[in-house]
Amino acid sequence: MTAVETHITYSNSYTITHEDAYMTQEEDWDRDLLLDPAWEKQQRKTFTAWCNSHLRKAGTQIENIEEDFRNGLKLMLLLEVISGERLPKPDKGKMRFHKIANVNKALDFICSKGVKLVSIGAEEIVDGNVKMTLGMIWTIILRFAIQDISVEETSAKEGLLLWCQRKTAPYRNVNVQNFHISWKDGLALCALIHRHRPDLIDYSKLRKDDPIGNLNTAFEVAEKFLDIPKMLDAEDIVNTPKPDEKAIMTYVSCFYHAFAGAEQAETAANRICKVLAVNQENEKLMEEYEKLASELLEWIRRTIPWLENRAAEQTMRAMQQKLEDFRDYRRIHKPPRVQEKCQLEINFNTLQTKLRLSNRPAFMPSEGKMVSDIANAWKGLEQVEKGYEEWLLTEIRRLERLDHLAEKFKQKCSMHESWTGGKEDLLSQKDYESASLMEIRALMRKHEAFESDLAAHQDRVEQIAAIAQELNELDYHDAATVNARCQGICDQWDNLGTLTQKRRDSLERVEKLWETIDQLYLEFAKRAAPFNNWMDGAMEDLQDMFIVHSIEEIQSLITAHDQFKATLPEADKERMATMGIHSEILKIAQTYGIKLSGINPYTNLSPQDISNKWDAVKHLVPLRDQMLQEEVARQQANERLRRQFAAQANIIGPWIQTKMEEISHVSVDIAGSLEEQMNSLKQYEQNIINYKSNIDKLEGDHQLSQESLIFDNKHTNYTMEHIRVGWEQLLTTIARTINEVENQILTRDAKGISQEQLNEFRASFNHFDRKRNGMMDPDDFRACLISMGYDLGEVEFARIMTLVDPNNTGVVTFQAFIDFMTRETAETDTAEQVMASFKILASDKSYITVEELRRELPPEQAEYCISRMTRYIGSDSPPGALDYISFSSALYGESDL
Repeated sequence: MTAVETHITYSNSYTITHEDAYMTQEEDWDRDLLLDPAWEKQQRKTFTAWCNSHLRKAGTQIENIEEDFRNGLKLMLLLEVISGERLPKPDKGKMRFHKIANVNKALDFICSKGVKLVSIGAEEIVDGNVKMTLGMIWTIILRFAIQDISVEETSAKEGLLLWCQRKTAPYRNVNVQNFHISWKDGLALCALIHRHRPDLIDYSKLRKDDPIGNLNTAFEVAEKFLDIPKMLDAEDIVNTPKPDEKAIMTYVSCFYHAFAGAEQAETAANRICKVLAVNQENEKLMEEYEKLASELLEWIRRTIPWLENRAAEQTMRAMQQKLEDFRDYRRIHKPPRVQEKCQLEINFNTLQTKLRLSNRPAFMPSEGKMVSDIANAWKGLEQVEKGYEEWLLTEIRRLERLDHLAEKFKQKCSMHESWTGGKEDLLSQKDYESASLMEIRALMRKHEAFESDLAAHQDRVEQIAAIAQELNELDYHDAATVNARCQGICDQWDNLGTLTQKRRDSLERVEKLWETIDQLYLEFAKRAAPFNNWMDGAMEDLQDMFIVHSIEEIQSLITAHDQFKATLPEADKERMATMGIHSEILKIAQTYGIKLSGINPYTNLSPQDISNKWDAVKHLVPLRDQMLQEEVARQQANERLRRQFAAQANIIGPWIQTKMEEISHVSVDIAGSLEEQMNSLKQYEQNIINYKSNIDKLEGDHQLSQESLIFDNKHTNYTMEHIRVGWEQLLTTIARTINEVENQILTRDAKGISQEQLNEFRASFNHFDRKRNGMMDPDDFRACLISMGYDLGEVEFARIMTLVDPNNTGVVTFQAFIDFMTRETAETDTAEQVMASFKILASDKSYITVEELRRELPPEQAEYCISRMTRYIGSDSPPGALDYISFSSALYGESDL
């Protein structure tokens, strides 16, 4: 039993520190309870009787427990009787200092037995302090009567309670859960006596409603036949709501020591129960593994087809919904499965460790459900998942580009169709046939201006065709409508070219008949038309839609816009010059009294049109400025999101790597015990769990970036996928490392390996782990064994390698190394030991009966054996005899059950 220093406080001034685990806080001597007269009365009587049961061996006894120990003589005598050891010679004087010296000798002897007495001196005992005296006697009882009680790896109070529960389990109306109210009706005491000496009490005649009679029966039989003095009064126990626990424990411990010689059969039954419990627990773990593995593989099988579906949607909204569904999968559906996968690996490792520790065959899961099969399926899932996310983002970019191109196509088509409206009818007119000379010349010049305008619009038609082609190449969902509209514009454009050429031919033919031309009108028309086209182009550019993804791109647009604004003064000069021509016409007409019709025969553009469009251009310039500045603000916001994400990612990424390295260092550290390593790892695990909020915050920033259509980040090399994978690996690593240390603790406790041995094994392993990766090559393993004193030949080393590397991986892990060394240095239960235990229960027979199993084993273990044991075949066996030999062999995989 591991030594643990525990403090027990008696009142406000009396404290006992003991180095054994049986003295837990449950035995605290509560001051209020000490003041309860009923409890104090029970303790006085019980402790006095217990002391006298030992003092009478020396021919003496005590009457008053706080008075008769004051001189220390009987106290020293009591300790000599119960310990079998001689104490120092007592002082014979009657002075106070003689008494204090004797009591100090007794207290020193108690301390030498591993009990530390704090805040108490011999003066309290010499002065007859009741509380101190009772506390001291209780400590003596614990140390010499209760501490050495051991039942199934439990000791002291817990062991005594388990012993009582086992012994009284078959008896009706008995349910021992504590050392106070469970004993009030007296049936538990009678059951203990009847279990070991059924000839002393007829248990069937006892009644639960007669507690005083039951208690007195038990007291009288115990005193008369078992040499256990009467330490309690039946009336005190029955009339006290909660009898004193210390008094009951003291009295019951006497029964344990009285019946200790009859425990051989119980020890054998306990060994069988332990073996069967291990087998039942292992079977349950196997079933749980199979169930969890099946569920996880089925989920992966159902999820992969969904992730492999690449059916593209036609609208951005539908694709955004697909992306949101994928995020829900990542945030909600996948994390529990990650935990299940990790738990599955932990359960598998724990099960294999328990099987090795109990000498059972290794567990082999069903076909397709190995840990490696699940890891391969999980790897395939993550590969498909990564491809699905990349496809989603690519499709969103494509749809975004398509929406932009489609809107731009519609805008340019609308402007072109607005410009071409009525042009075919205009070119088809034959107004020149009845026109005057001036009108003919005006028509000719007007047609030349139209041709100039037509040529200027050629670029727009080519842009429309190019956009339509790109929409087709990007598989735009409404490509048919785009193609039809583009074809209509191209056909119309070809027809306009044909009509324009025909009209020029007609005008040139007529022009030879007419020579006069109005130079000023012509000059105005020639200058106004290109200026008007320039303004149309400027208005188109100022209203042109744009899409950018960085500050550099928007700055490029701003630079181009600034260059355009720089041309405005020159354009204004051109406007003024054009308007000056019109002013010159008005001046000549006014000077020479010419009556003007007010219509320029060479162009439909009027000075007012030029002024209006110029005003429109000046109005659009600040609007364009505003649009560009708004886009600058949006790109700056995106840049802040990039920097914000990068700032966190550049911290979280190295933090995860650092924690992985620290966990690796903890797992190979030999400075402390396995429990200290486990505490350290638990702290790391808690720190990692607490760090989860940073991951969630980073996920939020990543989602904001994706919602803002940010797909690159030059400020960090970490992506959210890197962080997710690193985080999942960190969670898996800490869980696996904790599981490895737990298995080492399990191995140490089960095999009885000391902490020093484990440290020696770890030091040897670390020394020969030359690559510092937690594994040894076969050559390093051989060198390690030789350094530990093994004389190895090739055959023997090959045999050892089959034990530590059954799968021929070419390396020896630390867990395999520990398993091998513990097998070499510790003993385990064997099939022969279990057979010997069954033989004790069967009274040396080669078979065992159902009645013997049910009498000696708990109901659950008894039924387990009955259901699995085969019928014994032999001439000397009674009907229903069972073969426990083949059953014991089957428990360790040595035969078929």
